[in-house]
Amino acid sequence: MTTSVDQRSVTASGQPNVLLKLWRNKETRSVIIQIVTMALLFAFFAYIINNAVLNLQALGKTFSFDFLQEPASYDINQTLIEYTSRSSHARAMLVGILNTGLVAICGVILATVLGFILGVIRLSNNWLASRIVYVFIEFTRNVPVLLHILLIHGIMVHFLPLPKQAISVGDALFLSNRGVYAPRPEFLDGFGFTVAAFGVAVIAALIFRRWAKKVQEDTGKIYPVFLICTGVIIGLPLIVFLISGSPLTWEMPKMGRFNLQGGVMLLPEFLALWLALSFYTSAFIAEIVRSGIMAINKGQWEAAGALGIRRNRVLQLVIIPQALRVIIPPLASQYLNLTKNSSLAIAIGYMDIVATIGGITLMQTGKEMETMIIVLLLYLSFSLVISAFMNWYNKRIALVER
Repeated sequence: MTTSVDQRSVTASGQPNVLLKLWRNKETRSVIIQIVTMALLFAFFAYIINNAVLNLQALGKTFSFDFLQEPASYDINQTLIEYTSRSSHARAMLVGILNTGLVAICGVILATVLGFILGVIRLSNNWLASRIVYVFIEFTRNVPVLLHILLIHGIMVHFLPLPKQAISVGDALFLSNRGVYAPRPEFLDGFGFTVAAFGVAVIAALIFRRWAKKVQEDTGKIYPVFLICTGVIIGLPLIVFLISGSPLTWEMPKMGRFNLQGGVMLLPEFLALWLALSFYTSAFIAEIVRSGIMAINKGQWEAAGALGIRRNRVLQLVIIPQALRVIIPPLASQYLNLTKNSSLAIAIGYMDIVATIGGITLMQTGKEMETMIIVLLLYLSFSLVISAFMNWYNKRIALVER
């Protein structure tokens, strides 16, 4: 005798087995499995955290972040905001975050520019230029980044002269083993108008660029977008700057009794970390750019050449826009690696997140778990922000099906 599914789903009391019906539904079963998995995951983390708290209590420690309000009692060699040794650990942590962000942003910019230039030269028909770039790339990416950091820092500290014998560039830039001294800008009343003019110029340039692109797609007419946008971005703020009476002066560095004084000082630690991370990452970006360009069909070059377009314009207008769809995903990984590699700054005394909240603060307070949780969450936040931006940009340049 054949028993139907509904009959098999009936319990001894004659009521249908609701749970069995839900389980046999594919979509419902998928949701149930996900809920159970997340519940087990949260339970696992709750067990780990509870176990850690109990172990800390057994050692006479408490789990809290109250130490962030206590005085840090240590100095930081580079601060982008006001900070003294009497400031709190939270303030020291903020200084470390800003220092990490500064080296990450500067490193990403320089590594991207160098990487694209080296990647294009790597494909050059000039044999000598291509070989030189090849040697640089192979040497750089096959040596650990920590050695690059130590090498550049050692060169700057031991080979550059003392401040009294600093190398002068036009009596404005001074190079010494204590850092690079450059003029410091001092903004006077009325400089805000120049800043506003710059913002307006950038918006106008973006609008013109979009309009010129639409005109090119509709009619084929090409405007010198780069030259016009550059002229607007530079020209408009410059005109406003002159009209408002040039509200800007420069504090020039000068030799004091024992050291250079005035201006802006770039520490050897920052410069070594910035340059090392940029050079190291640019080697990988160069190979990404090279592979992205080579992924474009050779027929694209030939078709553009048949129209009489110059090679540099073919690269700019035809090849690079298509290659970006191949370049962007691995490029995002290199940006993440550069940001995370900045944690090696502690090796040369650059006060980043690891050196402040994850180093001196940890040793002074004995809050190992709390400080490490903060460091992990901070690096996770940096990575998520970079990933979100790169994913957005990748979707923006993706091919749109019609």
